[in-house]
Amino acid sequence: MRFPTSPKSMIALVSLGIASLGILAFLLVGPPQLLARSESPAFCASCHVMEEQHTAWSHAGAHRRIRCVDCHLPNGNHLLHYAWKSIDGLKDVVSFHSGMVPERITLSGHGAEVVQRNCIRCHAEAVSQMDTTRQCWGCHRQLRHRLTGVVAAR
Repeated sequence: MRFPTSPKSMIALVSLGIASLGILAFLLVGPPQLLARSESPAFCASCHVMEEQHTAWSHAGAHRRIRCVDCHLPNGNHLLHYAWKSIDGLKDVVSFHSGMVPERITLSGHGAEVVQRNCIRCHAEAVSQMDTTRQCWGCHRQLRHRLTGVVAAR
């Protein structure tokens, strides 16, 4: 297979390559204001199906000072953080706009692993002597958005 070598073809090919790189860079990095805005709890709550979770989070004691992404996205590696932010964000947009949002929003298996790792990361000193194989929110039920305000212990 031969590549086109005419000047017009080369200009079109180079232009397409530059445009593709520009679009990729925008999608990966985006304007700083967009990136900062998309990591705010208000942005997460802007989707009306998340209103209940946002309201519950805003009453969740010490955790209301942290952002949704601090718990719900991987935070040990920037590349993983932004890769999962893109994957989860795209999934949420498709679910919302296709009308396929579940009646009750729950964590996926991957989401539960991420939240558990973030709990342990933030509270490493407190949990250093504990069994961290159990889900933190099993005992700390008030951290689950639907049960915020209800203090329940085993």
